[in-house]
Amino acid sequence: MVDDATLIARWDGRLPRYTSYPTAVQFHPGVDEARVRAWLAALPADAPLSLYLHVPFCRRLCWYCGCHMVVVNRAAPVEAYVDDLIEEIALWRAALGARHRVTRIHWGGGTPSILGTAQWRRVDAALRTAFALDPSAEIAVELDPRTLSHAMVRTLAETGVSRVSLGVQDFDPAVQKAVNRIQPFEMVAELVARLRGARIERINLDLMYGLPHQSEISVARTARQALALNPDRVALFGYAHVPWMKRHQRLIDAAALPGAGERLAQFRAALAVFLAAGHVAIGLDHAARPDDPLAVAQAEGRLRRTFQGYTDDTAPVLIGLGASAISALPQGYAQNEAAVPQWRAAIRAGRLAIARGVEPDAEDRLRAALIERLMCDLALDIGATCRAHGASPDRFADAVARLDAMAADGLLARDGWRIAVSPRGRPFLRAIAAVFDRHLDPQAERHARAV
Repeated sequence: MVDDATLIARWDGRLPRYTSYPTAVQFHPGVDEARVRAWLAALPADAPLSLYLHVPFCRRLCWYCGCHMVVVNRAAPVEAYVDDLIEEIALWRAALGARHRVTRIHWGGGTPSILGTAQWRRVDAALRTAFALDPSAEIAVELDPRTLSHAMVRTLAETGVSRVSLGVQDFDPAVQKAVNRIQPFEMVAELVARLRGARIERINLDLMYGLPHQSEISVARTARQALALNPDRVALFGYAHVPWMKRHQRLIDAAALPGAGERLAQFRAALAVFLAAGHVAIGLDHAARPDDPLAVAQAEGRLRRTFQGYTDDTAPVLIGLGASAISALPQGYAQNEAAVPQWRAAIRAGRLAIARGVEPDAEDRLRAALIERLMCDLALDIGATCRAHGASPDRFADAVARLDAMAADGLLARDGWRIAVSPRGRPFLRAIAAVFDRHLDPQAERHARAV
């Protein structure tokens, strides 16, 4: 059997996470407000929507963070942002031309709960005015356990929040200190109890490996502590150290970061804890209880991969609201201005704040289907997918040769045009998917390493 060091040398690389295809690297200013308005005009009035709201504010800076965010300690910037966010909601409602049904809302950040109770309710009311919120819609929010008040928990429950994702990363005090995020296990456990007491019972936990001072033993210990909180699902994200893109990551001691082999061992150790407890491995980096909607969707071949990660959401349209948010429509992708001042200027001028995007061609759509099914199912029928797109699989002869090299290393098995990723190949899933990426520049430093 090929050892891990050889696998990493052969197949590790700087690769996208493939939450879309083409990826955000291919976004360009040619997709502008006029193009998106034309896309919206073509939507049927009964097309259901998902909404993503981005709140780019935090109280403290976590040194590992790779998100679009700014630290604020005053209420005024948050209140001004809410005013503009409500105006943006109205602009999208007018551009859509109909009061569409909404089946999913996801709040991300930053720290969405930084809005506070009054501002949260203002945005919630604006959403319910502009859109027809389905009674069964899932409303999910990303939360920071360090800053969530009792009053905010009540407000989340009263406005229909049904799922929360708690940023945990690691419970080890030395690791927390090294990344400037101090939150003891007891703090998270107390919040989980408060959330469940308020009948917000769907709990996701976000964990990280590859952080300073982590080890195979320590990440397994954190996984066991997380498991004690009985989460519905967990994410096991690999820390992406990209200090040339996120300058604050220079505050992290790079010498204390584990190497690629250690990262691989850490991922396997954490995942093994959840699998031993009966959770199901989901896609690249998640685990969930067998009755969780993600696990059910994966078992039924309905799992999807979007900008929010893995989802069972079936809505054909995602509208992104807030600075840097990305919308996904049948015709393509569009991203808002990332910086708050530019986003605000567009909204106050009565414009959708579209800065860039991409409109996939037929070849992109075929490759997107191949990559999504591979990322979700860890299996792929290249021939069937090509036929569904009116194409011949023969165009992927070169890709098959590369897949065969991966098969020889034990990462996957191939039977004709069908491939199945092995458990050993799961951490290399991005590298396997990259075989179908015609835009990838392997020399670019835009992405973090895959393993």
